[in-house]
Amino acid sequence: MEDSYKHKGMRKRMLVELRDMGFKDERVLEAMNSVPRHYFLSSAFLEFAYQNKAFQIGAGQTISQPFTVAFQTGLLELLDGEKVLEIGTGSGYQTCVLCEMKAKVFSIERQKLLFDNSGKLIKLMGYNPKLYYGDGYKGLPAWAPFDKILVTCGAPFIPEVLKEQLRVGGILVIPIGDGDKQSMTKVTRLSETEFDIKELGTFMFVPMLTKRAGNKD
Repeated sequence: MEDSYKHKGMRKRMLVELRDMGFKDERVLEAMNSVPRHYFLSSAFLEFAYQNKAFQIGAGQTISQPFTVAFQTGLLELLDGEKVLEIGTGSGYQTCVLCEMKAKVFSIERQKLLFDNSGKLIKLMGYNPKLYYGDGYKGLPAWAPFDKILVTCGAPFIPEVLKEQLRVGGILVIPIGDGDKQSMTKVTRLSETEFDIKELGTFMFVPMLTKRAGNKD
């Protein structure tokens, strides 16, 4: 895998664009600067790898726009060493950004093709998250509670099982909506029974399978 001066220059320009769009979390931007996005796309898309666009990655899934990755990551308010559950490994790009920010990442992917491909690439890049093949909307109760939970596909509602696996003071970031567009939602657990919920803009994600959102399934 090559990360040439050209690639690095393209990455720098991507970050300039994100800043121009209003994203100012330099810690997130620095992590994205350290993860070559072109590794996660077909070589045919090299010239477009650092544009603010989503791309197909197989199995009907996409790698999110860089602004979306930055925005979601920023909402997590990550601290070094925090335990993060990621629902939807996908290409592995978001996973690597979280690892670059020194999070302890647990990531679940339900598409076997993506699970196999992203696992190999993430390992090759030197990151060591815990990767799981299965239904992410059940979370990972054996490893709960999590400091932060990040969902990378659209959901019709907030699964109760994920809220239950969040520690008090923890944050869940999830796109909510049934249609082509979702509302980016930030859920902060205030106590064992109280949650603060904020909607923070409209984004577009590949939808999850509805049956997988069941609260106790």
